[in-house]
Amino acid sequence: MAEKRRTREQLKREREQQKKKQKKPASSWIKRTLLTLVLIGVVGLLGGCGLFAYYASSAPELDEELLKDPISSEFYDKNGELFATIGSESRKYVEYEDIPQDMVDAILATEDVRFFDHFGIDIWRLGSAVIANLTQGFGAQGASTITQQVVKNSFLSNDKQLKRKAQEAWLAIQLEQHYEKEEIFEMYFNKVLMSGRIYGFGTAAEYFFGKELSELELDEMALLAGIPQSPNNYNPYKNPERAQQRRDLVLDLMVQHEKITEQEAAEAKKVDVTSRLLPEENRPEVEGVKYEAFLDVVLNELEENGDGDSLAEGIKVYTTLDPNAQATVENIMNNPANFPTENIQSGVSVIDTKTGGIAAIGGGRNYSNRGFNFAHDLTKRSPGSTIKPLLDYGPAIENLKWSTGQTIVDEPMAYSGSDQVISNWDNKYLGAMTVRQALYTSRNVPAVKTLKEVGTEQAKEFIGRLGIQAENVYESDALGGGDINISPIQMSAAYAAFGNNGVYNDPTTIKEIEYRDGSKKSYKSKPVVAMSDYTAYMVTDILRDVVSNKPGASGTSAAIPGLDIAGKTGTTNYSADDFRNFGLPASSVPDSWFAGYTTNYSIAVWSGYAERKNPITSWVERRLPQYLFKSIMSEISSNVETQNFKKPGSVVEATIEVGSSPLKLASEYTPSNMRRTELFVKGTEPTAVSEKYEVVELAAPTNLQANYNAEGAVVDLTWGYNTPEDMDIAFEVSVTVDNEQPVVVTTTGETSAAVSNIEPGRNYAFSVVAVSGEVRSGAASTSLFLEEEVEEPEVEEPEEPTDGEDNNNGENGEDENNGENGNDNGNGNNGNDNGNGNNGNGNGNGNSNGNGNSNGNNGNNNDQHDDAEDTVVPDQDSETENQGEVQTPTQPTNPAETTE
Repeated sequence: MAEKRRTREQLKREREQQKKKQKKPASSWIKRTLLTLVLIGVVGLLGGCGLFAYYASSAPELDEELLKDPISSEFYDKNGELFATIGSESRKYVEYEDIPQDMVDAILATEDVRFFDHFGIDIWRLGSAVIANLTQGFGAQGASTITQQVVKNSFLSNDKQLKRKAQEAWLAIQLEQHYEKEEIFEMYFNKVLMSGRIYGFGTAAEYFFGKELSELELDEMALLAGIPQSPNNYNPYKNPERAQQRRDLVLDLMVQHEKITEQEAAEAKKVDVTSRLLPEENRPEVEGVKYEAFLDVVLNELEENGDGDSLAEGIKVYTTLDPNAQATVENIMNNPANFPTENIQSGVSVIDTKTGGIAAIGGGRNYSNRGFNFAHDLTKRSPGSTIKPLLDYGPAIENLKWSTGQTIVDEPMAYSGSDQVISNWDNKYLGAMTVRQALYTSRNVPAVKTLKEVGTEQAKEFIGRLGIQAENVYESDALGGGDINISPIQMSAAYAAFGNNGVYNDPTTIKEIEYRDGSKKSYKSKPVVAMSDYTAYMVTDILRDVVSNKPGASGTSAAIPGLDIAGKTGTTNYSADDFRNFGLPASSVPDSWFAGYTTNYSIAVWSGYAERKNPITSWVERRLPQYLFKSIMSEISSNVETQNFKKPGSVVEATIEVGSSPLKLASEYTPSNMRRTELFVKGTEPTAVSEKYEVVELAAPTNLQANYNAEGAVVDLTWGYNTPEDMDIAFEVSVTVDNEQPVVVTTTGETSAAVSNIEPGRNYAFSVVAVSGEVRSGAASTSLFLEEEVEEPEVEEPEEPTDGEDNNNGENGEDENNGENGNDNGNGNNGNDNGNGNNGNGNGNGNSNGNGNSNGNNGNNNDQHDDAEDTVVPDQDSETENQGEVQTPTQPTNPAETTE
């Protein structure tokens, strides 16, 4: 047993020895890996130090003038003409000792908390940034100190990132060796860009608050300290909510770094940012430049592309500005006669349809001083029905290849999963219609049905290709009342794609910028095929109808004679809560839009009030965007050639029968009111011809009877007819007198009719035809001749002749028998003026050139009678003036159409 136990112990020791042997290679491998990494690190460090030294050796010398003062940047229009210079404006320069300590603490807590401890580069911050960039992606966290920011653009070229960073670090170290910390902080404090053309904290304090630095409250200092990181996003006039969030973050950082207490921060956070701001009309004037609304968008674009800091260091910016278009927009926007109320506002974007280059901007009425730009900053207002071509019908044509004649039904319906009924602007439902009619008359129910048919995902992808990003798309977005908001600049760019054969360009104000070292950076948009050319043209063709005189067209006020224009109106609504909370009139709406385009320009116009709670209440306010569009487009198009929209080969026309399902070609029997010439994607046009009306044959009326009523001089007509089921039949009654042209005297749904003004002695032929739409039956006919009753006149001895009156060369007859040259109705003898009624017994009308009437004996009745028909003396009971004639009915005049 003992031997056996020893054997087990030996086995145990052997296993332990084997484990030790197995561990040695692993331990050895780890050691070798560590040594390799250390070696690589040493080599990398040496290499990095060498590369750093190489880059540093080519860094420029420090220049105190460049460190303290910004260099002017220049802005050029599309023709290469200088229109603005920024950077040389007067600034309020503040010495370090005049900066409040809380202001210093707020800036350091936000930008560089170890500023007074590092040597120009913050090693701890740099290490943290490297780790963040490795784990979260490059650019996740920056490491620039205030010292580095001072030298960042003052001396460096627009070179590769690594070289620039190396030189930036070297110059920061050099700057720390030549200047005191307080001097460097003073440089930063007075030179940093705060907003647009506002440089330095001292200038910003006056601009935003109208105060000296010493008068600022803690919340105001925290607000200013947070702006430099993104002057556009944190501008409290433009983005008060973002600015307030940034201010509160600065206050939290001050607490974190023990600059203020939590109670002080809490009190400062209670202050609303907007309550501190200087009213716009009281803001100090900044040195003026032309075209401020356009320049404002340029500055935003520079900042969004990482070139905002370069403004202080002298760059050249070549823009897309069309000075004539910009001057036109400003003149129209600044003329109070063009606006229905004193305070209503508008934002205007004019872009080149083909390139996406922004030609002009209307930031608001009398825009100045980088205020709220209604063309660029209006990002929280709904687009209304201007979104329908973008989100509903465009995607349907693109993905489903719908025709403009696609049938859709305007009928009561609710949103999916909701009892909220969708209504139209007129609270009516018009039944089956084409998508063309649904879009140009802006019906809401068909728009929602179209979005549901194409699907929200495909609609979302479609507008995404037009520069409009939506996190989600809901059915309410089909009417522009959901979560999607669009600025006028975005709107004009999206609509331009329809006018550019489906090619979209991001809107831009900048073509390229040139840095001080001569290097350049292009900002030109890259064209993107957002849709097929058939979609672009078919949507455009429908939107032409919006500005036409068709019944129901909503954009007629924007039409310009001689210009091929397409466009769309849009109006948003208040919610029931808004009406209740704001106490609004029933006619109130918050926003009105018009977006329209030619082959040259795309223009989007928004109108409303700065505060949404202030409503548009009149039609003249609602139509303001159309009036402004028309004024601007007319003027900027007056001196340029504008081509018409051209139908591509992918689109064909076909005349269809409305309501046929599937769509069919109209036949020769299709009624005119059911025929439409519509557009189709080539290859999808219908080939079958409708037989709906071709097979219909109407039988002729039967047993037509004509009965004369002598007392009323009326013929009563009756007939028989067996009306087919499901058909509307009318009867067209015609009469022919003495073989003249037949005249339609009435159309009736009854099987009887009365024809008046019947004269004895004339031949009458009556016919009745059954009519249904364009289909007509054969005629039922009958005729009637009524003999005239003739009384023998009494013959009296003639009186002595006397001179006749009225130049009839007859003697005055006292009665109606045998009077020579009868006065008025006396029997004329020797009647003159072509009557030639010698001794005739006919009635000589002394007042009517003596024309003999009614078969005068021995009278020369074959002479001329001025082509006058024989007439009968009218009955006194007659309702018309011309009893002796069958009158042709007068065509009724159509009443004026209304569109709203």
